[in-house]
Amino acid sequence: MLTRRSDRQARRGTIASVLTSQSTDKNLDRRSFLRRSGLVAGSLTALGTLPLTSFRQAAAGPPPPSGATVTTRKNFCTHCSVGCSVIAEVANDVWIGQEPDYDSPINRGSHCCKGAAVRDDVLSDRRLRYPQKLVDGQWKRLSWDQAIDEIGDKLLDIRQKAGADSVYWLGSAKFTNEAAYLNRKLAAFWGTNNSDHQARICHSTTVTGVANTWGYGAMTNSYNDIRNSKTILLMGGNPAEAHPVSLQHILEGKELNRANFIVVDPRMTRTAAHATEYVRVRPGVHIATIYGMLWHIFENGWEDKEFIQQRVYGIEDVRKEAAKWTPDEVERVTGLPEAQVKHIAEVFSHEKPATLIWAMGQTQFATGTANVRASCILLLATGNVGHAGGGANIFRGHTNVQGATDLGLDVTTLPLYYGLSEEAWQHWCRVWEVDLDWVRSRFAGKTLMETPGIPSTRWFDATLLPKDQVSQPDTLQAMFVMGHGVNTITRMPEAVRGIEKLELLVVCDPYPTAWSVLSERKNGTYLLPACTSFEMDGSRTASNRSLQWGEQIVKPVFESKNDYDVMYMLAKKLGFADKMFKNIKVENGAVSAEDILREINRGGWSTGYCGQSPERLKAHMKNQAKFD
Repeated sequence: MLTRRSDRQARRGTIASVLTSQSTDKNLDRRSFLRRSGLVAGSLTALGTLPLTSFRQAAAGPPPPSGATVTTRKNFCTHCSVGCSVIAEVANDVWIGQEPDYDSPINRGSHCCKGAAVRDDVLSDRRLRYPQKLVDGQWKRLSWDQAIDEIGDKLLDIRQKAGADSVYWLGSAKFTNEAAYLNRKLAAFWGTNNSDHQARICHSTTVTGVANTWGYGAMTNSYNDIRNSKTILLMGGNPAEAHPVSLQHILEGKELNRANFIVVDPRMTRTAAHATEYVRVRPGVHIATIYGMLWHIFENGWEDKEFIQQRVYGIEDVRKEAAKWTPDEVERVTGLPEAQVKHIAEVFSHEKPATLIWAMGQTQFATGTANVRASCILLLATGNVGHAGGGANIFRGHTNVQGATDLGLDVTTLPLYYGLSEEAWQHWCRVWEVDLDWVRSRFAGKTLMETPGIPSTRWFDATLLPKDQVSQPDTLQAMFVMGHGVNTITRMPEAVRGIEKLELLVVCDPYPTAWSVLSERKNGTYLLPACTSFEMDGSRTASNRSLQWGEQIVKPVFESKNDYDVMYMLAKKLGFADKMFKNIKVENGAVSAEDILREINRGGWSTGYCGQSPERLKAHMKNQAKFD
């Protein structure tokens, strides 16, 4: 919460005086205090019930006993897509400290303010502590077994009367790769393609635009590789604030490689402040700006003719389109003078290798896919694809939005972009070792089985519209949400009405979210406490498809459970756990993340997800210093 600085300082003074008066150790310095104030899980529970005016001695935490073994465990930050490694210090299963990993080739010993605070994700007293359900407007505690029984019974009842498509499975870019895959598999075994996640409203336009250009829907190079660029053109991003650690690679290219750093942005951002050239442009004119550059490139013969001859087709159609964007027209639309557009076009086409960087400043538009296509065309025309220092460096948002998209949390495809054709289902049924006819029987029919589901941006339409206007047997009547915020869409009034009309709403998240308070629901809402990625094993994929294995740092706090175990409990209740976990080890209700990844490897022949065994990823994490 934002407060006035004077109020904040006054409060700090009060807290400091209380702690000072209650401390029995006059020689306790700040570092020792922080070291000795690690809290066990039980103390975390008590912490949430303490009034703010009541403080106890730091030693009452209690601290690790003298001589306790402090171990280090490695995971990586969950706050953006860069993938910065975190070294956690653990004593008596309590996370007592953290350091950035100097061996990591990605963050190289640095953290931003977000990454430096990830320990709070586990220790926060705002965590959801136990399962709850809404009864007559009041939240009531219940056990996990009771919650799963009640939720499962209601899901089966809705399936019986309205069909499998009346339930929506909304996943998360905060999932591990294994959880994302398992969530898509759960939806398939339930019998629906209504399975989506945050990428629908952020980088799905990039996947479409890039894949339709050269068949690969992701960042072509890497954060580290930007240091090899001679020209860095950033259009549609502000990494100094959104991806702070990535900026060290950009600045290394600029300062050590003497690269041109051109930032095109309507605002003078913190990133633009580092640019060698800042181009102030009107909002939403990416295509006009890029085609204005192409006009000068083609007019002056600056295109890479050899590259185009060897690698590009359809360039003549691009020439015809670019010819429409004369300097006068470009200036009318963008506000950029001819001389400036010509200059950045000349630099980008001559001082190579050149890279084009963007994030959601290009994608979150009605023309997002077209923006991305134009960016890719500029790279192809200048021959800046397929080598070090060039390419499309596309900065994703969430920690695992790339991996979750790869692993099938998408209404249009099964895991790893196999699509929804009969051949795709045959492939995955062979991997899962289940009968295709059985899976088909779970769906309302073959047509729906091979038809994309309802996108997450329109789930509420499927709830509010009349039955005859929804392309499935019945309207949407239940949602099972894992790690996804409701406030990621623009049509909030309709979303509120959609929430109120649902028969069942289940939200599984480390924290209470807006789903639970946005509407006037009085019944039929369940909150399930999920643990964070630091409390479970699993891999995640950074923006540049660098895979890393996250080691469980501490056990799940309070009564929270990891995503794998929650989905296993639900599949068991729904009656298909034996088939869904046929080749995945489950011991005393604990699902093996390693086995899920092995199953991904058996099926992932389309996108290269077939060489990263758990053993190999763990070895990489132990030997990061050997990677450059």
